[in-house]
Amino acid sequence: MITVREATLSDLEIVHDLILAIARHHDQEQYVVTTKEELAASGFGIDPVFGVLLAEVDGVVAGYCSYTWNYSIWLGSKCMNIDDVFVWDQFRGKKVGEILMLKAKEVCLASHAKRIQWEVEQDNHRAIQFYERLGANVHLKGIFKWDIAS
Repeated sequence: MITVREATLSDLEIVHDLILAIARHHDQEQYVVTTKEELAASGFGIDPVFGVLLAEVDGVVAGYCSYTWNYSIWLGSKCMNIDDVFVWDQFRGKKVGEILMLKAKEVCLASHAKRIQWEVEQDNHRAIQFYERLGANVHLKGIFKWDIAS
């Protein structure tokens, strides 16, 4: 049975492991600079700036979805920005990712947000097909990154 719940501070170790796992999966582990201490302070303190949904299969963590909130002036609504969706290899193909995304949708609706948005690599055809099956649409737009602190 697959269940999804909000991560708590006691899940810090597995959340960090999952972040590193998706980075390794995309050959980008060198870009992960966050620490467990930073995650604890930013995500599980008094005013968290991100959330994490954990999917469990029979009590074993199978994957996660991390998100932040933004506001769209054009839409006139709060929006969820998904950072990562990742499922361990042994749980892929069992609808874990789909259930995580549907739970993210529930969290949005409960928060009166009107949109969920995320990035996907243009050559990640499998992920694009998965998201399109859920009813999402790809909007191609350039992304700029300006690192202003060292």
